[in-house]
Amino acid sequence: MADRQFLEQLSKKMADEGKLIEAGWIGLRLAWIPLNAPKDQIQQLRDAFMAGAQHLFSSIMEILDPGDDPTTADLTRMDLINKELLTFYNEMQARIKTDGRA
Repeated sequence: MADRQFLEQLSKKMADEGKLIEAGWIGLRLAWIPLNAPKDQIQQLRDAFMAGAQHLFSSIMEILDPGDDPTTADLTRMDLINKELLTFYNEMQARIKTDGRA
């Protein structure tokens, strides 16, 4: 199993190559989607994953205040997004434990 430092370096490399979101999709697919899942189901799940990523990114770009420096409001909004995603992450971790995947 890869260690955290390796995965962080890989994430940075993929981000530099414009493939960070694709890497996230691959990780999700490996963790959650059966290898024998139908191709159309895999495509629909990838579309949903990418649509969520696109929504988040475009929303962040839209809600940021004008200017080069982040404002207090910008930081508050980012903190709220972080809290929302941490809630989801914690729910998923609990589900993993319940499903016996941990």
